[in-house]
Amino acid sequence: MLEVLLLTLLAGASIPAGAALAMIERIRPDWLEEEFRHSVIAFGGGVLLAAVALVLVPDGAESLPALVSVALFLIGGVVFLGIDALIKRSHGAAGQLVAMLADFIPEAIAMGAVFAGDPSRARLLALLIALQNLPEGFNAFREVRSSSSIPPMRLLAMMALLAALGPAAGITGHLLLNDHEAVVGGIMLVAAGGILFLTFEDIAPQAELENRIAPPFGAVLGFAAGLAGHLLIGAS
Repeated sequence: MLEVLLLTLLAGASIPAGAALAMIERIRPDWLEEEFRHSVIAFGGGVLLAAVALVLVPDGAESLPALVSVALFLIGGVVFLGIDALIKRSHGAAGQLVAMLADFIPEAIAMGAVFAGDPSRARLLALLIALQNLPEGFNAFREVRSSSSIPPMRLLAMMALLAALGPAAGITGHLLLNDHEAVVGGIMLVAAGGILFLTFEDIAPQAELENRIAPPFGAVLGFAAGLAGHLLIGAS
């Protein structure tokens, strides 16, 4: 229980850490700031793809029939499509925070549930969550700041409070779902479908920067970071 709490706390802590990084308003010269921002976003996309390819889909489908797995994956894409449409329609600053939590919370629930049966897989998922939350926190902070008048320190405090939802989700999954492999697998697959939609709808377009090679390579680095965690933890 203590390790689940610590892992989800550390994974959630990367949200305010990313926000704190985004508080650096100017990096000189201007082209470096643009390239850095796009590279951070692309890195997050790479990590999200790693989470989908290495953990969420293979682990989620393991305890479910093939057709059910595919259906849940598609449902996840449709659910996130609806969330994205509502966010764009409302034009609210809170929308970016909701989008960030939409993949963090189900992943934290799954991590807590998986921990009882396979601690190494849970640790890998916690690592991937932390890696993806850093650029997502960075991007959400910049997006909210650009569309609202919330003071930076207040926004940082809000994001720190939101990060505390991770431990609550992880403990819930650990206590209530550790004996329900099919339910946990379903949560993973729905999250995977939603994350893949989010990656190609929001993250990949924002990562593009004309005549720059660093942002797309950031996606490669992000996937490589996830792959390294997968290989290292899997070998232990």
